[in-house]
Amino acid sequence: MGINLDYKKYCMNKKIEELEKIILDHKRKYYIGEPVISDSEFDKLEEELRFLDPDSYVLSTVGGSITGKKVKHDKKMLSLEKKYDLDSLVNWISSNEVVGTKKIDGVSCSLIYKNGKLILAKTRGNGSHGEDITDKCFWVPSIPKNIAQSDYLEIRGEIYCEFDRFSKLTDKMLELGEDAPTSPRNIVAGLIGRKEKIYLCEYLSFQAFDIVQKYENFDNEYKIFNYLKKNNFIVPDVKLISTKSQLVDFINEVSQFINEGNYLIDGAVLTYNEFTLHFELGETSHHPKYKMAFKFKSEAKETELKNIEWNISRNGIYTPVGIIKETELSGAMVTRVTLHNYGNVKANSLKPGDIIKVIRSGEVIPKFECIVKDGGGILEFPSMCTYCKEALVVSDIRLLCPNKECPGRKKHEILNFISKIGIEDLSEKRLIPLMELKLVENIDDLYKLDVNDFLKLPKTKEKLAEKLSSSILSTKNVSLPVFLSALGLSGGALNKCEKIVDAGYNSIDKILKLSIKDLESIDGFANKSASEIIKSISIKKDLILSLINLGFNIEEAKQAESSKLDGLSFCITGKLSKPRSEIQNAIKQNGGRVVSSVTKQTNILICNEKDSTSSKMKNAAKFNVKVISESEFFEMM
Repeated sequence: MGINLDYKKYCMNKKIEELEKIILDHKRKYYIGEPVISDSEFDKLEEELRFLDPDSYVLSTVGGSITGKKVKHDKKMLSLEKKYDLDSLVNWISSNEVVGTKKIDGVSCSLIYKNGKLILAKTRGNGSHGEDITDKCFWVPSIPKNIAQSDYLEIRGEIYCEFDRFSKLTDKMLELGEDAPTSPRNIVAGLIGRKEKIYLCEYLSFQAFDIVQKYENFDNEYKIFNYLKKNNFIVPDVKLISTKSQLVDFINEVSQFINEGNYLIDGAVLTYNEFTLHFELGETSHHPKYKMAFKFKSEAKETELKNIEWNISRNGIYTPVGIIKETELSGAMVTRVTLHNYGNVKANSLKPGDIIKVIRSGEVIPKFECIVKDGGGILEFPSMCTYCKEALVVSDIRLLCPNKECPGRKKHEILNFISKIGIEDLSEKRLIPLMELKLVENIDDLYKLDVNDFLKLPKTKEKLAEKLSSSILSTKNVSLPVFLSALGLSGGALNKCEKIVDAGYNSIDKILKLSIKDLESIDGFANKSASEIIKSISIKKDLILSLINLGFNIEEAKQAESSKLDGLSFCITGKLSKPRSEIQNAIKQNGGRVVSSVTKQTNILICNEKDSTSSKMKNAAKFNVKVISESEFFEMM
């Protein structure tokens, strides 16, 4: 028996040694900008080692080695513990208020200021010692070189590369005769680890998220970010979270940013807001107990890029979609992946025939990660708009149609409105002939249609024509946030519009009088996003006034009166006896959330027709979402 036990111990030790060697090798490759496995694959290796040997020195060696002078950290730069599902995250948060930020996917950095001047910048390194990268950080535009602090201050944050800057950096490196970078993630470690042409670091960015001396001057985490902003640091969007519904909203925002944001993130960071909990819980040698990373479970595979399709958006932007050889990812068969934008296709020289790595994280849209092997094809871009034949133009990382009256742009603008405002049964298939007949050219034309107009559509009889007309008219009573988000404002997603309304701008008159300064005072709005929304409101003013003249009743938002539905998300479909907005308001007044489509995250679908064949009903069956009638919903109240 002793021999067997000794043999098992010997095998386990060999396995631990093997894992330690593999993990260290991958860390070195990552920190010189040449990773060979995905983040999720690396996380699995670390989790396996932590299970076999929680005290392994490799687990506390949180960074790789970059050639340069080693500098000791006054306070260790730790890693973060991770959660991969919402329920375990909710259990960890418990009843505590937390601060949520996006988890930037770059290289961690510590900045030392003395008498208001930047004197030292260092990487995380092994957590105890980092590499001196002061000379590189002087080139990073978003790192303040002087701050108001008069004594000694250590700021920590993340260096990263935005997609539009990555595109310009690629052009610059090719111009200098260097190889094109493989991805925004890899190039950050590559640039801060090099000894020559360090001026290329001017293409990098920095966001601050921590102050080492924080406990001396603050009593909660939220105030840290306000202090950093006052000292001209760019900080992540910060959200105070105290309910499950707020957490779900935040995680959805993170998921959306992974798909649509201008830089890479790999999840979220949640931190207990009150510092008393920081003191009580403390830290391990690996991570703080008062801070948690949330990451979507992900899987990456290699496959062939068969073709690239370009689709126009309501803003005229042509977005590339990769058609790939069918591949199973995270339990789903995938044939299409996002290629992000024109700049990404150009920077990576993506072509049909290339072997690429694609990744899917949870319910997030599958996306292109990097090229594995060049297929030898030809890099081509569309030169003319499919819909209006206007010459396409390049604007930074985007390829767009400049024609504001382009029927392709108009179609998607109207479809977005139809979806967000909740018009049932009016699909793209029915909208196209309405546009071809010149009955609908703009959003407000929908509300000028009558039953006779719908009878002009192919295969449309009186009953269906009456149903379509009734469906459109029923959406005239609507809440202000839903109305604003349906307009397609730039940066005006529903959660952003809700923030504006909750801040007191709860009527159309107040919205039309909004200024950039007003929006900047609201949490989550920087100058750029505030400027975009104000410009969009100005552009849409005539449309807003036209819809009101056509009988729209925009209801002012009220604060939630109870928490009966706290944490529950509802979708609504089909014919109702009450105005849709009344049910939406009832959900919100009781702490629930209204969503526009049925996904795995949806809790309840409200539908009076149990035999409905709508896509929402089909998805409810697919995802095992509970379906209740309108009367059953009000019984819940």
